[in-house]
Amino acid sequence: MAELPDWFTSIPYFTKRWLSLTAILTLAGRFGVLNPFNFMLFYEPFIKKFEIWRAVTALLMYPLSPGNGFHFLVNCYFLYSYSIRLETDSFSGRPADYFFLLIFNWICCVMIGLLANIPVLMDPMVLSILYVWCQLNKDVIVSFWFGTRFKAMYLPWVLFGFNLIISGGGLQELVGIIVGHLYFFLMFKYPQEMGGPQLIQTPQILYKFFPNQRTVHGFGQPPTRAAPTAAPAARNQQGEGGLNFRRHDWGRGYVLGQQQ
Repeated sequence: MAELPDWFTSIPYFTKRWLSLTAILTLAGRFGVLNPFNFMLFYEPFIKKFEIWRAVTALLMYPLSPGNGFHFLVNCYFLYSYSIRLETDSFSGRPADYFFLLIFNWICCVMIGLLANIPVLMDPMVLSILYVWCQLNKDVIVSFWFGTRFKAMYLPWVLFGFNLIISGGGLQELVGIIVGHLYFFLMFKYPQEMGGPQLIQTPQILYKFFPNQRTVHGFGQPPTRAAPTAAPAARNQQGEGGLNFRRHDWGRGYVLGQQQ
């Protein structure tokens, strides 16, 4: 029995809180303690009645039912798996940078959710995190169901197509891909590969609450600059410690998103 508390304690800070709050609110709604309708993202109560908590609870509350229980577990698996890999690997020692990633993607999901009438944000948020990891590790070979193997960069699209074919959905996965790509493009691809300015960066106030734990860390597999110069090289630094995105050394692939 001691293994379960040890496992829970070992989960990193943000992943632990995201997963725990999702489980608590979802189970509370499932057993009738809370009404899931009051926690979903709807335009009229959110805008006209100023029920602003819905922006947060729509991410954490999943309307669990016998028909979508397996889908919820898969979402929790991807949340746990890819959030941990980003928090402890790509963003290791840089909690403020990872928190900004979560905040940026969450705000984008809320905005698109209001426009596209998506009341529950778990699917697009999880897919956006998965997408960022896949872009930072795009050449890693991953394994999917039935022994299929492909590069990690294609995994979000495989999940999108799989859900489109099986359940006739795909909108939420597509939103997650768009949000994840927006972050990756603005944070890495545009300033590094295309030589543009750094349009988004971690606010300095976040470093006061979540200071860096070490100075330099390689950040996944970023795009390579076409013609690096002294000025663009300075833009390769992010946050307080000065990140350099030029080197990477990653592991092997995953079974359904997990390393083999």
